[in-house]
Amino acid sequence: MVGGNLSTSDDYLPLARLLARSFTVHVVDRRGRGASGPQGSEYSLAKEVEDLHAVQAATGARLAFGHSYGGLVVLEAARSLPLFDRIAVYEPGVPCAPVPTAWMAPFRERLAAGDHYGAFVHFIQGSGGAPAFMAKLPHWYLRTVMRVVLRGPRWERMRSLLTACLAEHEQLAAQYGRLPEFADVTAPVLLLVGGRSRPEHRAEFTMLRDALPDASLETVDGLGHLSPTEPKSGPVVVARALPFLL
Repeated sequence: MVGGNLSTSDDYLPLARLLARSFTVHVVDRRGRGASGPQGSEYSLAKEVEDLHAVQAATGARLAFGHSYGGLVVLEAARSLPLFDRIAVYEPGVPCAPVPTAWMAPFRERLAAGDHYGAFVHFIQGSGGAPAFMAKLPHWYLRTVMRVVLRGPRWERMRSLLTACLAEHEQLAAQYGRLPEFADVTAPVLLLVGGRSRPEHRAEFTMLRDALPDASLETVDGLGHLSPTEPKSGPVVVARALPFLL
């Protein structure tokens, strides 16, 4: 199980526990998370793939689940080597359209100034994932709201990953134009997409399905991009969509 941006293995434990009823589950803390090493100055998607190769070799895992950026890591690893018999990915971060980058410079500036909430607001307003109304709110207002609603252990985990967030999105942006290369993935792939995701995003996942040699696309009603890590019903619904792996 390979997680996404701004998340650690802790965020995936509810889903992992559900899947552990049928599988032995290894939840990966990618670089910069948990007890794993730092991303390093030469961080790249290729380094993530090397790490996943090492985990697979150590565990013998023949099935893989990836979410968001973790889905990109899984598919890129499968593209380069036939590691897995079956793959399931939930809204994987394979860019089928140019990735917004204008937010990155002000994000970096706010982060350097120690303004984590301000940096986070630049990310959510500029990266393309925020609801339209949120993207239009004044920066100062949304920053104030975030200081009130984002607190506790989950925010502390996210705050510690903001630097990694930037590096990972720089890697995402660099992948645009590589969609045809994923025709090299030979394992059967299940693409899961949340029914609450934007229509244009769902259209991009259809493009990815068509680029993969052996893939099916399933829309899971009522779920959004973050549902695999949501604390209530999201993991339950995602787990129910994964008999494909059996």
